[in-house]
Amino acid sequence: MNYNFLHLFISIVCFVQSISVLASGSPENDSLYYTTPTYAEVIKAYKTLDSTYSKARLIPYGKTDSGLPLQLFIIDKQGLFEPRRLHEIGNTILFINNGIHPGEPDGINASILWARELLENINTNTLLDKVTICIVPVFNIDGAMNRNCCSRVNQDGPPEYGFRGNSQNLDLNRDFIKCDTRNTQSLISILRQWDPDVFLDTHVSDGADYQYTMTLISSQSDKLYPVMGKYMKETFSPLLFKRMKQKGEEMCPYVDTKNYDDIPEKGIRAFLEIPRFASGYCGLFNIFGFIAETHMLKPFSKRVASTQKLLRSMLEVVSSESENIREARSLAKKEDVVRLSFPTNWELDTTYSEKLDFKGYTAVSKTSKVTGLEQYYYDHAQPYEKKIPYFPKYIAADTIHAPMYYLIPQAWLKVSTLIDQNKFRLITIKEDSVTTAEVYYIESFSTTDGPYEGHYLHSNTRVRKQVEQIKVSTGDYLVPVFQENNRYLIETLEPECADSYFNWGFFDGILQQKEWFSGYVFEPLAEQILLSDSLLKKNFESKKASEPEFAKDSFSQLYYIYKHSPYYEKSVNRYPVYRIGKR
Repeated sequence: MNYNFLHLFISIVCFVQSISVLASGSPENDSLYYTTPTYAEVIKAYKTLDSTYSKARLIPYGKTDSGLPLQLFIIDKQGLFEPRRLHEIGNTILFINNGIHPGEPDGINASILWARELLENINTNTLLDKVTICIVPVFNIDGAMNRNCCSRVNQDGPPEYGFRGNSQNLDLNRDFIKCDTRNTQSLISILRQWDPDVFLDTHVSDGADYQYTMTLISSQSDKLYPVMGKYMKETFSPLLFKRMKQKGEEMCPYVDTKNYDDIPEKGIRAFLEIPRFASGYCGLFNIFGFIAETHMLKPFSKRVASTQKLLRSMLEVVSSESENIREARSLAKKEDVVRLSFPTNWELDTTYSEKLDFKGYTAVSKTSKVTGLEQYYYDHAQPYEKKIPYFPKYIAADTIHAPMYYLIPQAWLKVSTLIDQNKFRLITIKEDSVTTAEVYYIESFSTTDGPYEGHYLHSNTRVRKQVEQIKVSTGDYLVPVFQENNRYLIETLEPECADSYFNWGFFDGILQQKEWFSGYVFEPLAEQILLSDSLLKKNFESKKASEPEFAKDSFSQLYYIYKHSPYYEKSVNRYPVYRIGKR
């Protein structure tokens, strides 16, 4: 097929759709409802707002992998533009992040339209009296500049858009713990400086078909501290759904089916955004996180309008609930400092479900003309409204009891750098010493067969613990665990946690044995070792008797003795972040 012709055809179809909507008398006749601007055009639009309105400012922050700075657009009716001062006077910070996946540009367009709308009436808009708005125009700048027509094959418009991967071909919505990109490093700097109270990431969905244009992920309430989780579940999220319905835009929780190939009628579950995701990362800092997911098969103009309505609704709720939002965060931050144990590794509770009113389309099957096999599709001629199972509850599989301190040897520079970038206090050791610490040994883990976002990701990690005397060197780092936002330290430094630094492969060097033996040299020594250690000899003979393959393998037998002898290196699988003191 001639793909240039295909591109032209798609552009014509989208243009005809836009003309049709305009002819129908829609008030949404701005080009931003039908095409997404280039990155240069996006920044030009915000620069125009900056120069036109004194209560708006576009500020460049650190670099991105594109070489360009990450921009932050701020609407501040107070005219302060200084995060510390705004928090001090009681303003609530609403943070909108766009273009983490530039092929999903609804939020990019909607935010420009919304910012114009707010600034045109800023002096009379009381919603902005106690709310400051921060907008990242485009997070994945490099992906936005890699425009194409066709990478989002399932998506209805716009004619051109950016690409999901950035310059390193990494998905930035998986980068918030490993922090491989300058984009994420710069955004983390902004987030830690501004400490927003509410964070919204704008996306377009994939997956099932249904009647809603907008679906919403609210940060999973069980994994938030109770004061925030209760408020999110009982107040914040319901108010957003209510406001959207009042605007004629009924919304549904994000449609995440229990199993990949399931249809919604079999049940959907609350989405669990672990810390690698933007909103999951924000949850570690007690920020109320949301993800807007418009539906890929709805026309682009409708998706942009729906996102704009969500932004309006979000501001209305944040404004009316400003004090409650800040109070819940304040209590959660205080709990961080005194909490002794942290639930981790959340798993869906399949024993608990609720009934959710759902508007979908009937799934039917037919024989595929391509494969000759059965393929299901959603029949728009058979819409339905019914109650379906909804699984909103997660249970922690593990609980971590926090130490007083973590000790990080200076050799592991990336780890200490990331902790510093996330604004945690590190105490530099001033002199060599020896101390008692709880030490982990990696007992088992699984690893992906192929690379995942630039790493061979580990999972299902399990450790053995023991108390040892360890050497502490001048220049090593002590990290106090009695700080705000301690959950970040737990989730990254405890190797069993899903998004720990260990699981992202930062410590893979410890998993390889460095010294070995030659069998003909070690054989006489092995004999002496068994003679001097009766328990080892007993276990060795028992293993030979019970394991035929072991009994036939001379190297395995010698290695067993070697591994249980003083000659075996003690650093193999020893996790090099140590726990000191009990809280």
